[in-house]
Amino acid sequence: MTPIHEDEHLLVLEKPSGLLSVPGRGPDKQDCLSKRVQDRYPEALIVHRLDQDTSGLLLMARGIEAQRRLSKLFETRQVKKRYIAVVAGLPSQTQEHVPPDEDGWRTIDGPILLDWERRPLHIIHADGKASRSRWRTLETSASASLIELEPVTGRTHQLRVHLQSIGHPMLGDSLYAPPNTKALSPRLLLHAQELAFVHPFTEQALAFKVPVQWSALSPYMASHHPGG
Repeated sequence: MTPIHEDEHLLVLEKPSGLLSVPGRGPDKQDCLSKRVQDRYPEALIVHRLDQDTSGLLLMARGIEAQRRLSKLFETRQVKKRYIAVVAGLPSQTQEHVPPDEDGWRTIDGPILLDWERRPLHIIHADGKASRSRWRTLETSASASLIELEPVTGRTHQLRVHLQSIGHPMLGDSLYAPPNTKALSPRLLLHAQELAFVHPFTEQALAFKVPVQWSALSPYMASHHPGG
């Protein structure tokens, strides 16, 4: 697992789709990104996670102090994250009543709660934690949209739950999409494409981008990508 960036305090990695971020329960769920990284960097510690089926940029800290400082950046929303996804239908029509900002971003607000009976599924529920996502359309076809996403909060499955809640589940999503939408892609079409933050030790502005060549038109994944 070779980092995209490494320095004495942190590692920036690209997680393939299908790989857990951290170990799960049971012997068959021990292979994960954090373990692979720790085989080479024993001091590496997790700061945030990506869902198993999501690919893209993930940050790890080197040592406890780096983990503390990086975690604080996430908690205070000083880490800019951008994702790309392909969703069913045209959310721009569904959310026509939500005025976009000057850059075309619209907002989805919906409190997210773990559906205890059906876990790991999460649902929009009044008792859930306040959650906000921003999104904008990049490309559309008759049946799907390529969108860019920014999670303002960081709840589990947030982007997937929010898009499903307005009627536009992500292609290939085994948890939140109906069978016909899941079948449109061999993997979940959600990718953490950009990560930007100020280095908590050097105060240098860092920005990373791992783009994917996805499209609103079938076959959606235009070119092969690691983990794709």
